[in-house]
Amino acid sequence: MVVTLPAVERDWARAARESSTLFDIARAVDGPFHVVHPPTFADNLDRITSALAAENIDGMVYFGKKANKAAAWLTQCARPATGVDVASVPELVAALGGGIRGTDIGVTGAAKSDALLWLAMRHDCLIAIDEYSELVRLADLAVRTKLTPRVLLRIRPPAAPASRFGFGPDELGDVVAKCADLRIDLCGFSFHLDGYDPVPRAELAAELVDRCLRARSLGHRADRISIGGGIACAYVDETDWATFEEGRTDAWFHAGRNPQRTYPYYQAPTGADMVTAIARHESAGISLAERLRDAGVALLIEPGRALVDGAGFSVFPVLGCKQSPTAGDIPEHLITTVAGLSMSVSEQWKGSEFLPDPILVTPSDPRGRDDGPVYTAVGGSSCMEYDVLTWRLVQLPTTPRYGDLLVYPNTAGYQMDKNESEFHQLPLPPKVIWADTSWRFDEGSRP
Repeated sequence: MVVTLPAVERDWARAARESSTLFDIARAVDGPFHVVHPPTFADNLDRITSALAAENIDGMVYFGKKANKAAAWLTQCARPATGVDVASVPELVAALGGGIRGTDIGVTGAAKSDALLWLAMRHDCLIAIDEYSELVRLADLAVRTKLTPRVLLRIRPPAAPASRFGFGPDELGDVVAKCADLRIDLCGFSFHLDGYDPVPRAELAAELVDRCLRARSLGHRADRISIGGGIACAYVDETDWATFEEGRTDAWFHAGRNPQRTYPYYQAPTGADMVTAIARHESAGISLAERLRDAGVALLIEPGRALVDGAGFSVFPVLGCKQSPTAGDIPEHLITTVAGLSMSVSEQWKGSEFLPDPILVTPSDPRGRDDGPVYTAVGGSSCMEYDVLTWRLVQLPTTPRYGDLLVYPNTAGYQMDKNESEFHQLPLPPKVIWADTSWRFDEGSRP
């Protein structure tokens, strides 16, 4: 028996997919599309900024633009204690065009181009530097332009000694000392950790507070640290996830393609609660929040998908359905083909799988829809064998038909559009902003 894994949905998303307006959008677009909901983004953002304020922490919450390309999020970030994280010239230009001040933009990424460094300096962005040659290039640009860039030095976490990102602990002291001879405003330090555990983030952040104090003794400002992303989300119910993981087998997946690694679709704490857990974690009997307050150090966070949690879903019109060949222990099932590509649910293109159940939405006329529940995998409309949106056999209430819609819930964080391309000359799925029962195209996303 294949186990279902229903997604946790926000009220707005449930109302949207139950509305006939979804079919109106499908007719207007004539292909797949993404639905986004800025008020949910704003609510997520308010909860995280409020979590910092509740601990009396001076901080900044950056939306990592790579998590989702919708322009609608940017206007929500034009508020106090909020900014945008970018890693390319087009992302920086988009953030500026969205009303974000340069002082509220963080620039990250490895080995940034001179064009990106120059533009970031011109707008007084906060630049995370990954290695020494990049720092030297930035200092040279600073001399030529007579600008003083604001910089964070990214450290390589001790738990990830083979990481290609950041300065190792042994070299960081020398680099900090050299910054005193360069035209650099050293504002502090940053790191990124894999996983979603609040404890290692809090403990490494506490170490960086001490590094800030040492850097001040050399004359640097050093008044902020960035703990990067990894703020967790829960896509499904705890019990459903436990049941799924306990029984998971290759036979639940078309062609036995059971991915070795997937996102932990249930976890706790999440969102603002995880931020609170980080702030309250104690090292040597002192909470991180207390260390930050005593040292006058601000905490910067890039919550990534946690800001768009529940703020979007993806819709794929059904093109056809057929019986799949089966082998071994894999149950009899269908292959449903949808308009669009698996690049629009991009976990699949990393050898992984977006596991929450897609939801079949049918026209209101129920005639002839009495064949009962079916199992199906879901394929994209390209000629590639591996263009599969859902390898897992999911249960739908009836056999999908041409004109039905298949909704993938809560895709706005990384799944929705991270790897999309115009393969087969198919247009990118547009983004649609949902407002009660009305809708409009996201800026720059009209088909």
